[in-house]
Amino acid sequence: MRTADKQIADILVRYGEPFGGNVWRVQGTAVIYHKTLERIAAQAGIVFEPPTIIRAERDEAVILVTGRLPGTKPGTERVEWSMGEALVNVNYRVSGKQAAYVYAMAEKRGKDRVILKLIELHGLVYSEEEADEFRAHQIPVRAVDEDFEEAPAFDDVTEAEGDLKRRIDEAETINAVTDLMLDGATQAILAAMPPGTRDEVRDYAKARLVALGWPKRSGRKNAA
Repeated sequence: MRTADKQIADILVRYGEPFGGNVWRVQGTAVIYHKTLERIAAQAGIVFEPPTIIRAERDEAVILVTGRLPGTKPGTERVEWSMGEALVNVNYRVSGKQAAYVYAMAEKRGKDRVILKLIELHGLVYSEEEADEFRAHQIPVRAVDEDFEEAPAFDDVTEAEGDLKRRIDEAETINAVTDLMLDGATQAILAAMPPGTRDEVRDYAKARLVALGWPKRSGRKNAA
């Protein structure tokens, strides 16, 4: 598991939430479910102040959200604020006859950002509500009584990434790295990975090639 993912997982477990089934990646960016953040807020005892409406239009809403996280001792309460915004056909898209709920979306985004700040995940992971493309690449929604020990798709990707990197490290020649990366099975594994993860593995292979003295006239095709 990459360092950032472990940091995310360590924080999530404090609130009884597993990494697998809650987090996925879109072009390398870690994304988390809105409902997961709602559960974490309840578990942590985060309290939100009434939102302040900054802008209110038919197709646009901008809301200031403030949240408070109780401290373990008096005077250690933490307070964070953030803006939530939604503008139809700019950062909030609706299709067909779907109604546009700009205020609800702005509130969701603002609250999610505040939660991420309060639990110290801001900058490491983003809410699914931040962008349409995040929701388009969601992992399957898990049932309430699902066995969390079962490995979800994202964990499979992480395991495959780690295995490929290990095999790259074990390759002792430029040709060995090239053969590994051009192998049909390897190509199939890479094709199933999110773009960001796939690029990271390829960059890892390039770094290994450089460490082995590449580029050289090996008469072989470039693995990257």
